[in-house]
Amino acid sequence: MLVEDANTLQKRDSVEPPVVYVVDDDRSTRESISALLRSVDLRVEIFGSTRDFLLFPKLDTPSCLLLDVRLPNESGLELQQQLVKSGLSLSIIFISGHGDIPMTVQAMKAGALDFLTKPFRDQDLLDAVRNGLRRHEERLTSERSIAQLRNRYESMSEKEKKIMGFVVAGLMNKQIADRMNLSEITIKTHRAHAMKKMESRTLAEFVRIGEMLGLEPTHSFLSRGS
Repeated sequence: MLVEDANTLQKRDSVEPPVVYVVDDDRSTRESISALLRSVDLRVEIFGSTRDFLLFPKLDTPSCLLLDVRLPNESGLELQQQLVKSGLSLSIIFISGHGDIPMTVQAMKAGALDFLTKPFRDQDLLDAVRNGLRRHEERLTSERSIAQLRNRYESMSEKEKKIMGFVVAGLMNKQIADRMNLSEITIKTHRAHAMKKMESRTLAEFVRIGEMLGLEPTHSFLSRGS
């Protein structure tokens, strides 16, 4: 079943196949996990330290990080904090032979997807990785969609952007015309152009896109003549 999941993910991303990163200072553990994941046709990159992992160029593809908690020089929890601060989005699954409740709580609060204690069953690891790749794929899809919307938004004129903000705030054409000192017909024309540039077929979709972009009304924005 995981083989099918990996193939499906690869088809959706024509540039690079999904990848699983493994960071563990124990060589036998790295090789064992790598062999298991490769047996179900997953790409695997293994590292013996956080430094080696950080130096490796990350791929823009569904990714999952299997991270040992106790590592030389820097713990897995410290690496997790670095990744969060850097904005690198990928699913993190902690693995440890010394896991305890405080560490688990800290890891999960910081965004870890799962926490597996050694020795773990192969199927538990495979299930966690499958879930991690799916979750990251969903996140990448969302991030790419938002990026496309932002590019479309930036293609609009300042008047079109302002009108879109007023529409998201719930104002009617007549109210917008009043605030911008323009005719209602002119507002309708600009709004139609804006909707076309944002590739929104309906007004409701236009508003949803604005909300996704974070166009929130403010007092000064809604005041007459702003």
